[in-house]
Amino acid sequence: MLNYRDLDWRIISAALLLSMIGILLIMSAQHYADSAYSQSFYLRQSLWLLIALVAFAVVIHLPLRLFDVSAYLFFGITLSLLVLVLLIGSSRMGATRWFSFGPINLAPSDVAKLAVVLALSRFFAYTKLPPASKRRLAFTAILTLIPVMLILKQPDLGTSLVFWIILFALWFWSGLSPVYLILILSPLVSLVAASHWLAWVLYFAVLLSFLFLSRPGMLFSVLVVVTNLAFGVITPYIWNRMADYQKLRMLTFLDPGRDPRGAGYQIIQSKIAIGSGGVWGKGLLSGSQTHLDFLPERHTDFIFSVLGEEFGLWGSLLVIMLFGLIFYRAIRIATRCRSRFASNVVVGAAAVLLFQFFVNIGMTLGFMPVTGLALPFLSYGGTSLVLTWTLIGLIVSADYRWQEY
Repeated sequence: MLNYRDLDWRIISAALLLSMIGILLIMSAQHYADSAYSQSFYLRQSLWLLIALVAFAVVIHLPLRLFDVSAYLFFGITLSLLVLVLLIGSSRMGATRWFSFGPINLAPSDVAKLAVVLALSRFFAYTKLPPASKRRLAFTAILTLIPVMLILKQPDLGTSLVFWIILFALWFWSGLSPVYLILILSPLVSLVAASHWLAWVLYFAVLLSFLFLSRPGMLFSVLVVVTNLAFGVITPYIWNRMADYQKLRMLTFLDPGRDPRGAGYQIIQSKIAIGSGGVWGKGLLSGSQTHLDFLPERHTDFIFSVLGEEFGLWGSLLVIMLFGLIFYRAIRIATRCRSRFASNVVVGAAAVLLFQFFVNIGMTLGFMPVTGLALPFLSYGGTSLVLTWTLIGLIVSADYRWQEY
């Protein structure tokens, strides 16, 4: 029988407060919307919060062993859903990402985040291969690549990045040296540096020096060099293969002023909204950028901009501190869990929340490209909210059962 007094109420309280703040911000963001449908978004988010809390309650009552033994089965079912959504899913704005059931839209890509966390956590918990084993790295990379490729077909570049963050977090947590992680990431740097020949030459000089000093092994070093060369060579091809909106997002991120009334409009208005809030904010329902309809996607991707405008610096810091509390507690829980699977799950869950937190807030401040990743707890979206509370449920459950192997 579950003893509710022993649950980590600090995490639960922080998550619940963030969810309530999210509903308040959604209500404010859509208060002056043209249609009653849009004005009622906060009511639907409230209903989704109730569903999310039910999911949380179910998760904390189930033994972690059940998630352990069913991880690969759940992963397989999720892959089937990702294939199915491409065939019969609902399309909006050129993307096929949802199953539509009347007013309810379900995104299997959110379910896939949970499935990858569980599948990778199980593999890393039981594998006998050493952390730097090529077979170990290759198998887990392929395991991650399969859902990523299906999600890129939707297309949804922002969500696909989350899966790589899960993998890298669990690689590190399971003992892989930071040197290997840096070298594995190096082709991405080569991809960017190759935009100018001088930058690429300087980068390669640094890379070769790093390989000489770190000495990760001849075979691995050769593979790193060849991969970096390949990524540099294919940079023009990748750029030409990118969708127009993806190119525009990258160019706008580098210079929002190049298209202030088009692609750069969101970022410019977001920064104006956050800056105009000052220290104390303009007050609930009083944000000019929000309510004069200058700020697009204000109830989803740019919900933090509404927070900054209406509640100012102190309101933003409160939200950031609540997230900080959740991340701090998650790492403390992961370090004391006796079960490797439970510890891995906590790290994977925290990685999902932390990455989306940083990317979304960075996006609203102009530090990150616009990716469409939701701010956990706060952004409007039912499937995202249920996933977030499911992850919180797994973290709380791992803490409650930390002594179990």
